[in-house]
Amino acid sequence: MLQVKTTAIHPIELPMPLGVGTVNAYLAETSTGFILFDTGLPRNRGALEWALSDADCGPKELKLIVLTHGDFDHIGNAAYLHGAYSAKIAMHTGDAAMASSGDMFAGRVTRPNALVRALVSRLTRFGKKRCFTPDIALEDGMRLDKWGLDATVLSLPGHSPGSIGILTGDGQLIAGDLFENAKQGPRLNSIMDDLEQATASVERLRSLGVRTVLPGHGAAFELEALDEA
Repeated sequence: MLQVKTTAIHPIELPMPLGVGTVNAYLAETSTGFILFDTGLPRNRGALEWALSDADCGPKELKLIVLTHGDFDHIGNAAYLHGAYSAKIAMHTGDAAMASSGDMFAGRVTRPNALVRALVSRLTRFGKKRCFTPDIALEDGMRLDKWGLDATVLSLPGHSPGSIGILTGDGQLIAGDLFENAKQGPRLNSIMDDLEQATASVERLRSLGVRTVLPGHGAAFELEALDEA
């Protein structure tokens, strides 16, 4: 039987353009190799590869890339890593159209005009060559045991239809952009596609034994800190 374990999850903090903060990727070493959660923007490739190398995660060691949602600051290097490291890409079908079309607003209720969408693509440098089709379709309740990690996929819509979280056996939650922890402290992300769904996602988490939240932007925090903010 494949050994699974709960392991340390290390943040990789990457800069956003125009000095608007940072975005987090997370790296976990498991009994089968490494799993990378989110990949930053295309402009972050050098810093991301340096962090992988520093962790002794080479092309043969990176086994899986899990994307918490389809925004370009989270999927920007997935296609490159898929080719250079031969790592499979996993994400929820609800956001897969963002990755395959290069349209960050695909599937969302929020649909800015074509000019705004073009400006977003230009600013993030996510062109057609960055597009990809995920290898693995993630669903609520799926386990990561196959890749050596004691963790479960949670569907957490709100920021986007296909937003997910990854909950480890010891209560760590890689939360994507459901939450942020910047200058205002831990809180629901300021950009939501469906606030009602996001609120329901937060309420679901309160009953699942979440201990530490690892957000897409900002430092880790305890889930109970949301009530104190």
